[in-house]
Amino acid sequence: MLTYQYIARNPQTGQQVKATVEADSEAAAAKLISAQGLSPTEIRLSGTGATGLFERLTGRVRARDRVLFSRQLSTLINAGLPLLQALRSVSQQTVNKPLRVVLTRIIGDVEGGSTLSAAMSKHPKVFNQVYISLIAAGETSGTLDQALERLAIQQEKEADLNSKIRGAMTYPVIVLMVMVGVVGFMVVKVLPQVKTLYAGLPGAQLPLVTTILLAISDFVINFWWVVLLVLVVLAVLTTRWARTGPGKEAIDMLKMKAWPVGPLFMKMYMARFARTGATLIASGVPLLQMLGVTANAVNNVHIQRSLTKASEKVKGGKSLADSLENDPNFLPLVPNMLKIGEQSGAMEQMMSKVADYYEKEVDTQVASISAIIEPVLMVVLGVVAFTIVAAVLLPIYGLANNSSFTSTGG
Repeated sequence: MLTYQYIARNPQTGQQVKATVEADSEAAAAKLISAQGLSPTEIRLSGTGATGLFERLTGRVRARDRVLFSRQLSTLINAGLPLLQALRSVSQQTVNKPLRVVLTRIIGDVEGGSTLSAAMSKHPKVFNQVYISLIAAGETSGTLDQALERLAIQQEKEADLNSKIRGAMTYPVIVLMVMVGVVGFMVVKVLPQVKTLYAGLPGAQLPLVTTILLAISDFVINFWWVVLLVLVVLAVLTTRWARTGPGKEAIDMLKMKAWPVGPLFMKMYMARFARTGATLIASGVPLLQMLGVTANAVNNVHIQRSLTKASEKVKGGKSLADSLENDPNFLPLVPNMLKIGEQSGAMEQMMSKVADYYEKEVDTQVASISAIIEPVLMVVLGVVAFTIVAAVLLPIYGLANNSSFTSTGG
């Protein structure tokens, strides 16, 4: 049950009524209000103000929640339960509150005569285009339980792939953050003490590296708010730029070409395309629709553009393999395997094999990147540490030499 806040008018007195009602959906809430002899003018889900904003910021539907939902609904439908009863049963067992709210709204829409895919399409942040296309195909072919099971498998594979990519990126980010923290501490706390030592010595001259770092230190200490403001402005501008067309194109190209992560992202994109395509074809989604859905699912504008061009060529009578052949945004194995699938009539199986192969390659690439990045980071860390140590010790050695020279001369 959801709590709805409503504003209604009493037809007999003309008085305005503000209250709450518990119901499964907005339509059910309207019926309950009307049953009280009131005419509802506004109905909204309770908590759509500040509380709702907090929930939108903190609450999200995770991949594993969708996987569990898909498997549970598939099992219940396969057991012969009507769709509405199965949805209610799954909703009652759902622990994730945002997903439970969405399911309650979907139940209300289905009760009102909507199809499951149409009801889910109203919640794109929870159910993406791949999910909705598979549900629609399952509804059309009468194999909704099988479509849901395929969705669960596809989402598990996708979540596993994303987890490996995040794992490969986590270590270098942590090392860089520690490096920045150590450098900041040395520049703000240690180097100024070296300057104090030399301040009372007439004619003492600091080494160039120390002078440069001290100038940076003075600026950071005296104008820290400027540094913070610049960093915030840069972060905001970069984020906004990354969401624009040119920004997304540049970032996606960087992912595909930059060393050493380029090969990793390319293999991930190939695995994502093949796994999504195989799942859609297995559910009976037509080829052209499959290309349109996978183009969005891959989440790279360059590969999306290639798939859009390939779709136009397929409309013109070319095979998919020929349409993708020699495309720089696709690795050569993909069109080669697609050609075999088209010739043998086993496109789904070939795409599944391509996905399996590249998912294993992602594992290998992650291990390879870790082996490359660790020594590179150690070298960078060593150079930074040497520079700071030199900036601290060189003046001290100079001070010691000056003292020794003065003692000898005296």
